[in-house]
Amino acid sequence: MIAYSEPAPAKLNLALHVRGRLPDGRHRIETIFAFCTDGDTLEGQADDALSLTLSGPFAPDLVANESNLVVKTATALRDAAGFLGGAALHLKKMLPVASGVGGGSADAAAALRLLTRLWKIDPDHATAVAPGLGSDVPACLLSMTTRGGGAGDELALFDDSTIAGTPVLLVNPRIPLPTADVFAAWDGEDRGPVGDWRQGRNDLEEPARALVPAIGDIIDWLALQPGASLARMSGSGATCFALFADEGSRDDAAAEVPERWWHLATYLR
Repeated sequence: MIAYSEPAPAKLNLALHVRGRLPDGRHRIETIFAFCTDGDTLEGQADDALSLTLSGPFAPDLVANESNLVVKTATALRDAAGFLGGAALHLKKMLPVASGVGGGSADAAAALRLLTRLWKIDPDHATAVAPGLGSDVPACLLSMTTRGGGAGDELALFDDSTIAGTPVLLVNPRIPLPTADVFAAWDGEDRGPVGDWRQGRNDLEEPARALVPAIGDIIDWLALQPGASLARMSGSGATCFALFADEGSRDDAAAEVPERWWHLATYLR
């Protein structure tokens, strides 16, 4: 039986400005989404029923039942397309859970792409169900550098030739940080739009630091590494990242990451 494989690249917010509230209660943001060359991996093959198995270093932090976002995604896509078959899915969970790099959203997006191919259904169904699965899922479905507005689900391709191929180091304190907790701690102040993302910021960094002080330690550490051109938190945290001038500088920094922190040396796509 033919098996399919789909990457679920780690997502980074190169800048994230919180501008206020939307009528539906969600936060209105402006952000630049970028994606890494590494992340989780989803595999699948046709089966009579829907099922999910897990492996990888962060698999113990998930459950493989109907509450898993991959299973919810498969169910939503199947219902939208009126498809009657199933799939045996396997997720290799390499990214920390609740870490600000879109792990769950990237996994959901990978499921949409994989099952669209496996089930040979119209890709428009995947596009239609993506927003209901999470604000980051539409961006992760594209997995291309984009500017996000609205709740992050209003997307426009973002052309910046300096981004692709940039060496990047991701560091996480191994502390899950729920998105809702961070947004609840945001002070409500609109500090302005995203212009040049390099001069931007992450408005969720301050409330995230208050909840997990190690975030500040990581950003300070990254900023001191030779060759680091920018150090910032991604999403609602707790993962932070630094962009580097060259691969060697990134790898030297990766070798010095304290053992108590998780890290991933990768590139921007």
